[in-house]
Amino acid sequence: MFGDLGRASRLLELQPKRVALSVAAGVATLGSALTLAAVSAWLITRAWQMPPVLDLTVAVVAVRALGISRGVFRYLERLSTHDTALRGTTSARTRLYERLANGRPSAAAALRRGDLMTRTGSDVDVLGDVVIKAIVPILVSVVLMVSAVALLALVSLSAASILLAALLVAGVLAPVLSAKSASIAESEGVRSRAHFAEAAVRALDHGAELRVAGRLEETLAEASAANRRTVTARDRAAIPGAFADAALPLSIGAAVLGSLLVGIGLYGPAGGTDGAMTPMALAIIVLVPLAAFEATSALPGAAVALTRARLSAARIMALLDDAEAPEGTPVWPTPHGAHLRAVGMRCGWPGAPAATSAVDIDLAAGGRSAIVGPSGVGKTTLLMTLAGLLPPVAGTVETGGAVFFAEDAHLFETSILENLRVARGDIDQGEAERALAQVGLGEWCDGLPDGVDTTLIGGAAAVSGGQRRRILLARALLSKAPILLLDEPTEHLDDAGGALLLRALLDPGSGLVDPARTVVLVTHQLPEGTPADLVLRMQNSPEE
Repeated sequence: MFGDLGRASRLLELQPKRVALSVAAGVATLGSALTLAAVSAWLITRAWQMPPVLDLTVAVVAVRALGISRGVFRYLERLSTHDTALRGTTSARTRLYERLANGRPSAAAALRRGDLMTRTGSDVDVLGDVVIKAIVPILVSVVLMVSAVALLALVSLSAASILLAALLVAGVLAPVLSAKSASIAESEGVRSRAHFAEAAVRALDHGAELRVAGRLEETLAEASAANRRTVTARDRAAIPGAFADAALPLSIGAAVLGSLLVGIGLYGPAGGTDGAMTPMALAIIVLVPLAAFEATSALPGAAVALTRARLSAARIMALLDDAEAPEGTPVWPTPHGAHLRAVGMRCGWPGAPAATSAVDIDLAAGGRSAIVGPSGVGKTTLLMTLAGLLPPVAGTVETGGAVFFAEDAHLFETSILENLRVARGDIDQGEAERALAQVGLGEWCDGLPDGVDTTLIGGAAAVSGGQRRRILLARALLSKAPILLLDEPTEHLDDAGGALLLRALLDPGSGLVDPARTVVLVTHQLPEGTPADLVLRMQNSPEE
């Protein structure tokens, strides 16, 4: 598992100089605190002896300088560590998206939306937190712990030994307990959180359909059960976490009390005239441990960050490894561009039985085909296989550049024009307006305050289901792909409007789609008299 963390950490592309700068700033911060404790102890006890004021001037100025420098160095440390971490997460997401885009499509397509969002979103954030919460704090703590013990050893070996033992408890035992707590919370809770996210997204995106189908209550109950499992895992993780929280204050108390007892035992009745220990030394061995433990206070959090990062890295690398694995049966590109051919093709999700019977399709450039059937017969799976997003379970597929109009394609919270530019970045205002008019949104767009530059507040929430379908269809029409694969393009439209749009999509002479482009669409019902070169009617697979 730590191997996965090492591999995933390379996605961050951390620069050693930036990490070293962050560590140096952290050491300077806590070093100022440690030195401040020692100098303050000396100043307090020396002032008690009422020496000439000039004897205390350097110490007074040093205390002020160290107090100010601590805040300055802390600010520089925050700037440096967060700059390094943010650069790392940006790099990790860029490389993750690049490898998913160029890798096996079924790796991402086979995941639930909630799981995919977790791996590309919060898991990458957790990986970036390793810099801020683990790498830098651990290195800083090691330097400061060694320095504190060495400083105390110059005064008293006994006090240094007590401090070392207390630091090991606070710096090793407490992080181990914190890591155990985080492991329980993450390993048992992450699946529940992913299930909750998936169920919640499904309920939010398809609430109306689920209510009509009578499955909304079932989906909400699924989300509630996943949330309860998350709470249970959190409660179990709280037990070792409580002991970890108690370890630090107990260690501080033991170190201070032990040092005080050592100092009292060595301190002479005449104020150190026996040469055993001076008042200044006594103050130093009591106050320095208080500053030393500031270095260990971040270690339990570092252990938690490492544990979470280890689990997140395993999920990220599993996704990337799956994306880089070879397809079982590839989708071959054809030199004929818009020519689409499938021979004996059976479709299904990776690791699952075939969802369709064998299918043969042979569409020349400009061909029109409709795939008709009830829900659950594998129409979308077949379309995703033709698009190359899923490998065929059996048979072969040859296609030359297809754009897949997904039923749940995303609308972003940006302008209508930018949403259309997802298909092609050079679309101008005129092209966008013509495409919207072709799919029946011309009057709607003209009535908007800023036309195609109007921002869709909330993305898909800003439009109706029918408007959303038409915008997505316009996006597909504006692409340059020679093959259009359209999944339920007329869903949520009225019967008359949907039938008119289906006929236009399947009629090469309608002008809606370039006659040279090949069109394959999925629908529940095909209106009478709709022109099509091939109509494929699907039923439930015999194996189901």
